[in-house]
Amino acid sequence: MPGLLIAIVGAESTGKSSLAQALHSALSTATGLRCALAPEVLREWCEAAGRTPRPEEQAAIAEAQAARCEALALTADLVLCDTTPLMTAVYSELLFADRSLLDAGLAFHRRCALTLLTALDLPWVADGLQRDGAHVRAPVDAAVRRALLGAGLGWSVVAGSGERRLDAALNAITPLLLAKRASPLPATGLFSRLQARQDALPEWRWACDNCDVPECEHLWNPRR
Repeated sequence: MPGLLIAIVGAESTGKSSLAQALHSALSTATGLRCALAPEVLREWCEAAGRTPRPEEQAAIAEAQAARCEALALTADLVLCDTTPLMTAVYSELLFADRSLLDAGLAFHRRCALTLLTALDLPWVADGLQRDGAHVRAPVDAAVRRALLGAGLGWSVVAGSGERRLDAALNAITPLLLAKRASPLPATGLFSRLQARQDALPEWRWACDNCDVPECEHLWNPRR
């Protein structure tokens, strides 16, 4: 049976890669599960080509990202996907007015056990050819939410910096990990801490269209 796919999406410079790496390190060393990290295809493509892709090249990049994640799932219990085809589709829509990749991007997310959406609370940092500027983050974030919401797909917002961001992601992943583990939980270690954290979480209630965590993300959002 293929492993669980955990999608990590979000606007540029919101810590997707750092979060994926931190989760991979924490989970692979403490859970006993076979964890894999699927790096971003677009970054490798831009570094190799020395430019950003043209409209007609977007589909192949999205397909390669999906193929990478699914190939890793054949041998791993858990795959942390550092971005997904949906992000390629969103950028194709915003940059080139091309919505043709959205259906495939959303179909990939239907196969994911969980989608983590990185919040806009980190400072924008330049990083090579891929990043356009802080001004594009809000439109990209809105487009991702709109696409997922329109498809009836949920997500968990990951906010905070450093350990708080990692803890927020672990809070979202915990129920999946506890269900995945067949043997009894150990008395110590990460799984016991995850179980304790899960038990301590307040009862979840929907607050607004943009929130899906008990601590409302609008508390940090400068657009409010």
